[in-house]
Amino acid sequence: MDISGLRIALFSGNYNYVRDGANQALNRLVGYLLKQGADVRVYAPKIDEPAFEATGPLIGVPSVPIPGRGEYRIPLGLHGNAKDDLERFDPQIVHVSSPDPTGHRAVTWARKRRLPILASVHTRFETYPRYYGLGFIEPAMIAGLRRFYQRCDALVAPSQSQVDTLREQGMNDDISIWSRGVDREIFRSDKRDLAWRRKAGIADDAVAVAFLGRLVMEKGLDVFAETIAKLRERGVKHEVLVIGDGPARDWFEERLPNGRFVGFQIGPDLGRALASADIFFNPSITETFGNVTLEAMACGVPVVASAATGSQSLVQDGICGTLVKPGDRKAFADGLQSYIEDDAKRATQGAAGEARSKEFSWDRINQAVADTYLRLISAKAG
Repeated sequence: MDISGLRIALFSGNYNYVRDGANQALNRLVGYLLKQGADVRVYAPKIDEPAFEATGPLIGVPSVPIPGRGEYRIPLGLHGNAKDDLERFDPQIVHVSSPDPTGHRAVTWARKRRLPILASVHTRFETYPRYYGLGFIEPAMIAGLRRFYQRCDALVAPSQSQVDTLREQGMNDDISIWSRGVDREIFRSDKRDLAWRRKAGIADDAVAVAFLGRLVMEKGLDVFAETIAKLRERGVKHEVLVIGDGPARDWFEERLPNGRFVGFQIGPDLGRALASADIFFNPSITETFGNVTLEAMACGVPVVASAATGSQSLVQDGICGTLVKPGDRKAFADGLQSYIEDDAKRATQGAAGEARSKEFSWDRINQAVADTYLRLISAKAG
């Protein structure tokens, strides 16, 4: 059995209406599956002006904006036109990528028909409440996630560190790796552009510490800002380059008064901006993989990151970056300072990161998901 002709129903809470690493990975997966001759239909919320064009057929599901985070939507279930379309499509496997109400209904629908179900894990949902003063609900969230994932036949997660965490949490017994790739046409060290830096207000001889991502609190903006404050207190000369945008931008700008905010960048513009930095600082603990970390490595930029899921599986501590206990502002500042003050260390470890990034091929990585589909279908048939 091969994947040609296979009918796959994919459910997503955000397939293309806001751009992030998770939905870009899903779109790449769908593009790969379609090229291999599979038949894929995606069921997700739709809006009039999405962030980018969807790959493959996209069928809208009912949804409403999330209170306080209106740019994101929560799918409300599986009924009406979406359910009718799913019935007609008659998939051979169901892939769910978000534990939302529609994802739950899709799992129930598939289980009633004895169809195999694969869940992909894209973010550390259970960690989000910590950033909004609601850490006390984390155990309840873990329990809810466990119920969802245990009703699936298997899980895929982007890194070994995330697989280990899911196993420790008792989410499922069948968990394998669906890693992430990097576009080497976009993310390369030779995309560094000093003229672009000057236009952003960064001198040629300055050392720029970069942040890349949506400007939301769960990305560790507080830790980033407080660490940079420590560098200022120590008198360590540096610049801050912020690549991205989001609802917490005003908050972040207030705490980084001298930061160079260049806004949201995509494609070659993003590769140029990232390669034009000197150090990449990622304090987040919510990623299951950390696409931005891999992209920085591909650009030849050494990384200072939290020793958490995702980064632990990418960054070789002391070789292409520095891993720090999550939340340790002093240790983060120490790591950044060591790179700021040592040009040779930056160059050597940046080059090592770029070499490591070449191990991540999108086609090989996405074939792992296709192989999992076939394995689960075969197991059900047996």
